[in-house]
Amino acid sequence: MKQVWKGGTLLYPLPAVIVSCGTSASSNLITVAWTGIVCTNPPMLYISVRPERFSHGIISENMEFTVNLTTADMARATDLCGVRSGRDCNKWELSGLHPSAGVAVACPAIEESPLSLECRVTSVSHLGSHDMFVAHIVDALADEKYLDTETGRFCLEKSGLMCYSHGGYYALGDILGTFGFSVKKNKNKR
Repeated sequence: MKQVWKGGTLLYPLPAVIVSCGTSASSNLITVAWTGIVCTNPPMLYISVRPERFSHGIISENMEFTVNLTTADMARATDLCGVRSGRDCNKWELSGLHPSAGVAVACPAIEESPLSLECRVTSVSHLGSHDMFVAHIVDALADEKYLDTETGRFCLEKSGLMCYSHGGYYALGDILGTFGFSVKKNKNKR
């Protein structure tokens, strides 16, 4: 039997990403869990940020940002970028993360991230506690060490990705299947 609870933000797990914003001369980092893909063609995603957050003003001014996926090795830095304010410190220095020049946007990517998605904001929705920035993904910067040189496949699953679930960070683990495995025909059957 299930208990009935008041509606709330219990959709977990979520990606724990670090969003970089600003310019190469002056940038900030913010950890975001309210994020996801909203469209395939054109490729688009969203992030939701509280208006009082320091990064909100930077994103609103520049109308671009970079979503950096995080790994278990980045857990401490990911948490730090979510609990400290860029108004009070340089999160790059404090977290030990390293900026990498943006390609299609002015803000840097995070060198340690296995995949960084450069984004340009297309719309902002004021939803209540958060504003949702919907953005076009203009570039994906993939770490070459996860590229299978024989097949050309990007093996993101080998990077040690992590997620956020109800107050905790978790390492992602074993594969349970691949897309379509539930209806795939067994090749050995006749």
